[in-house]
Amino acid sequence: MEKERAYDRYVDGSAGDANYSIIGAGYAHYRQPDPYIAQFIWKALGNAKTVLNVGAGAGSYEPIDRDVTAVEPSASMRSQRPAHLPAAIDTTAERLPFADNSFDASMATFTVHQWQNLHAGLREMRRVSRGPVLILTCDPAQLERFWLHAYAPEVIAVEASRYPSLDTMKEALGGTVEIVPVPIPLNCTDGFGEAYYGRPERLLEPGARLANSAWSFTDSSIGERFVDELQRDLNNGTWDLRYGNYRSQPFFDGSLQLIIARP
Repeated sequence: MEKERAYDRYVDGSAGDANYSIIGAGYAHYRQPDPYIAQFIWKALGNAKTVLNVGAGAGSYEPIDRDVTAVEPSASMRSQRPAHLPAAIDTTAERLPFADNSFDASMATFTVHQWQNLHAGLREMRRVSRGPVLILTCDPAQLERFWLHAYAPEVIAVEASRYPSLDTMKEALGGTVEIVPVPIPLNCTDGFGEAYYGRPERLLEPGARLANSAWSFTDSSIGERFVDELQRDLNNGTWDLRYGNYRSQPFFDGSLQLIIARP
């Protein structure tokens, strides 16, 4: 059985390895759900009417045409949920307070790498779901495709070490599992790192980096070096010489994956 990671909940209730009372302050500004990515989730939900959103955060990708129940341990993230979404329940993936088969489907987006016990959380999602369990996540084996690896390999290494492998999640979920690659659109409104593959200037913004938890696990000097080197290469044309084709590339086939597990 997978052991729980050795960290405690933060003051605001964050139950993972990142303190969202700090990094979550401007999260909703930079991490808006992207309509193109959302289509993959809506399609996979099928005709599910009741949906559980685990690690719901500020509510990204919650379908407004379904009966959604959201759970989120971080008070900072719960407070950023817009008024049109239901208030989130303060609990963790590993301890869902619902009866077996309570929901038609369940979903989790950009959160499994935060959980203290991945297998326990996925088992809980499977237990309370009659139908599909959807996990929007990143394949750690594909993260080095992003040009950020050339500037801040430490950040990519941290991210790769935190995200569970697709095979691990597939095994934990059981049943019939489909893994769907999700191309990232050029003007992606959800500001995870790869969303800026063609807009490098955005990653010079402290808020954009802060909304990506991997930066919080590296020394501040890494961020300072990254900003200096990227700004230099943007000014002298080096970045565009190497990666300028990304500025007009409609989609980037990066690490983003949608796991669809059916009973």
